[in-house]
Amino acid sequence: MRALLLTLFVLYFSQTASSQIVNIESSRMQSDTTGWMGNAGASFAFTKYVEEVTLINLHAHLQYKTKKSLWLILGDYGFLKGGSEKFIANSFGHIRFNHKINSWLRWEAFGQAQNNYITQIDARYLLGTGPRFKLFDTKHFRLYAACLFMYEHEKERTKPVVTHSDIRNSSYVSFTILPDDNIEIISTTFYQPLPKEMKDFRVLNQSLMKIKTSKHFWVSVLWNSLYDRFPAGNAPKTTYNFSMGVNYEF
Repeated sequence: MRALLLTLFVLYFSQTASSQIVNIESSRMQSDTTGWMGNAGASFAFTKYVEEVTLINLHAHLQYKTKKSLWLILGDYGFLKGGSEKFIANSFGHIRFNHKINSWLRWEAFGQAQNNYITQIDARYLLGTGPRFKLFDTKHFRLYAACLFMYEHEKERTKPVVTHSDIRNSSYVSFTILPDDNIEIISTTFYQPLPKEMKDFRVLNQSLMKIKTSKHFWVSVLWNSLYDRFPAGNAPKTTYNFSMGVNYEF
């Protein structure tokens, strides 16, 4: 039973651990056409030996593009339960608006709601805005940077309950390598300090390789690492994961 739960934990955690900070760069779908695009996926497992084990993971991504604007809508839900004990549960919803000002400058605004059982976040709400810069753009290589500020309200899953309301910076640098039409490599590093107390910060790196196998399917290899100087409750300061998956794109 413990071995089964450990296996499901690893498979599930590798998919969801990165949701504490959402990597928007890897969620942008590159296209020269306007209109709707998106992808969705789901996994479900139900097993009974001594106890019942249930695993559910759902995710969806919608993108709407015009000549000068881009809307992104992201959602994720995951759940792992063994018997009467809940091991993992997390969800998030994210919406972002990106508007083109000129060839090298975009303005972004976003909102997010989430919870995460592992990182002991009972509820976190974000609302932010700021500029995004295109630093380098060729056929095979792109480089972007952004400096956003966000209002963050967080309720920890602790006893006694701890809440925070802060203004936090969320800056990132991202590069994309395109060796050919079927391979895409994206690496993004986030830095999220608290301006009033700079020693309170988070650093996330996510590296993703996508290999297109057909018109609608692609295989992904993902690496995430997160360092949170002051995590919620007694959650670990450092988390990381490696995962592989298959996605359907429409």
